[in-house]
Amino acid sequence: MRHTVNTQTRLISMQFVIVGLDGTDKEAPERRQAARQDHIAMGDKLLASGNLWYGAALLNDDGTMKGSLYVVNFQSENELQEWLNEEPYVKGSVWKELTVHKSNTRDPWQFNRPKEWFKGQ
Repeated sequence: MRHTVNTQTRLISMQFVIVGLDGTDKEAPERRQAARQDHIAMGDKLLASGNLWYGAALLNDDGTMKGSLYVVNFQSENELQEWLNEEPYVKGSVWKELTVHKSNTRDPWQFNRPKEWFKGQ
């Protein structure tokens, strides 16, 4: 199903919430660091193309990273799988547990706020 967003010309297709949890073995932090720059570069491309709507690092209680959360938008599940096949944290065995949830974000533009708004929070 395709929805036209009134405030943009972009079409919204299928949204997914991706939760990738890192391995807990002692080499896990090194795998994350080794793949991190490529992961960030791919995230920048997804952001520029409009496929990445939101991303966050998931943290342990001590502040170290334990995984990632992405809200993404793709035209199809096949396109989602193509991205996952190339995602550096998947290819580099950083994410040992990966959960994909189909989702539907109602009026996603309502969550956009200017950068200045976040500085005061």
